[in-house]
Amino acid sequence: MQIFIHGLEDRTPAAIAAHVGRLISSGRLPEGERLPTVRQLASALAVSPATISHAWQALASVGLIVSRGRSGTFVLGTAPRWLPARSRSMAGQSSEVRLDLSRGTPDPLLLPSLGPALSRLQEHAVTPSYLALPVIPELLAVLEHTWPYRAEAITVVDGALDAVSRSLDQITRFGDRVIVENPGFPPFFDLLDQLGIERLPVAIDEHGIVPADFQAALRRSPAAVILQPRAQNPTGASMPTARAAELARLLRTIPQASETIVIEDDHSGEISIAPDVSLGSWLPDRVLHVRSYSKTHGPDLRIAAVGGPGELIDAIVARRMLGPGWTSRMLQGILHDLLTAGDSMAQVSEARRIYFARQRALRLALAECGMEAPQADGMNAWLPVHDEREALVRLAAAGIRVAGGSPFLADEHSGEFIRVTAAALPTDFDFVAAALVQAALPPVRNTQAPGPRWA
Repeated sequence: MQIFIHGLEDRTPAAIAAHVGRLISSGRLPEGERLPTVRQLASALAVSPATISHAWQALASVGLIVSRGRSGTFVLGTAPRWLPARSRSMAGQSSEVRLDLSRGTPDPLLLPSLGPALSRLQEHAVTPSYLALPVIPELLAVLEHTWPYRAEAITVVDGALDAVSRSLDQITRFGDRVIVENPGFPPFFDLLDQLGIERLPVAIDEHGIVPADFQAALRRSPAAVILQPRAQNPTGASMPTARAAELARLLRTIPQASETIVIEDDHSGEISIAPDVSLGSWLPDRVLHVRSYSKTHGPDLRIAAVGGPGELIDAIVARRMLGPGWTSRMLQGILHDLLTAGDSMAQVSEARRIYFARQRALRLALAECGMEAPQADGMNAWLPVHDEREALVRLAAAGIRVAGGSPFLADEHSGEFIRVTAAALPTDFDFVAAALVQAALPPVRNTQAPGPRWA
């Protein structure tokens, strides 16, 4: 029992949860350890059982402990083995909280209705041949018209990560190097690790990849670059045309990068407030541009388009013919309807406006509390904290769940952060901003000190 008492000065639920969270993170409370009962610990700390219950709820909501009924409460075990490494570190968050701002997914209420599109779908799932074109002509025409540059070929695959994975299969080999954003999208890091590819992290700022870091990484002869041109996950940064042009210039002029291929993941599409931009406008023969429709039209559609040089796109299509073959033409028909019907187009446009308003409201509320952050695009905001684990626990004690920053860091020594899905926050901006700033501060607060800046 002494381990729970030593060093604990503040005996509020948030402070107790943070203290126990540190014991777990440091390994002093190992996986599988049975914790004291609520009444035992309440008696030892001279607090009410309700105080301990609230602390336990906070720890459970961030996946650190689990209640097993009459058997007791235990330090949580490992996540399911089928999850990739970084996804495991983000799992275990299934308990109810007041506000879940951790998921990075669209607000279901802001997705366009599928009813009209389904009502216009043909009755039978018919395809003329197993060797028919992989993209239905009417969808291909829309994709070509809306693509940010003139791509030699475009095909449809099963989501953005499928597109990135199949692109890497064609352009990389074991031991190659690939440039990634830091911070960046955790599944990209897991995918590269599985393929035996060395990651070359490059810093980003509010305009995307920092040119100086990019230049240094290109001199190491990378096979590819993976970047997010708009609404970057997790920071919400979008790349202006001038930055894209500078990155393209470096790719053209650095000898070691003469064969480097760029893979662009434009995952937020029409809900991004930034203009459509692609390095393909300058390097069409070296860019594979991916556009996902998960955040705009629904994650379960599992559809993304990828366009680029004909040779690479043909290779991707040929490989898929030996696996799934093609993406369901019924789903393609639904997507085509959603991309062309006036009502669904209006719903996506309204979603873009609302997401922007939510991001702006959170930023202004944070500023009122002393934390400066840039205007983020898309779903997420990225905030620095003194201690990631403690911030998660303190927020959970306030009924707020966010994502820890560690899985998003390609370089583990890049600092302490949290990712907040601002798109999931329709109200309570002042309450959430105050809780975020409070969680970002060190355990012993200096109330005269300003909040941390975004970095």
